[in-house]
Amino acid sequence: MEKAVLNEVFEYLKEIKVVNSESEFSTDWLCRSESYIRCLRFKQAQPSIGTLAICASKLSHYGNTLKAEKKHDRISNQLLQLSAACNRQINYESREQWMEK
Repeated sequence: MEKAVLNEVFEYLKEIKVVNSESEFSTDWLCRSESYIRCLRFKQAQPSIGTLAICASKLSHYGNTLKAEKKHDRISNQLLQLSAACNRQINYESREQWMEK
């Protein structure tokens, strides 16, 4: 489920021409190696909660910055919605971890 959130973020950022590739998204938005998304796909693994948190934080920062500057309302709102989606996933995954114990 988490990969779906990151895929949605990647596709949106690519659509608005903020990133050009998965490699750029991995390094610039997830603070991971350029092969991070490819490795997740190859290993059929899920991103870490930390990766989702970094992405959520960055989306929130830029969404709030654009909103404060009263620029690009549609984009700022979408960035904030994507940040909220990342945070929902973080909460879901965190809850799953502590409830297992």
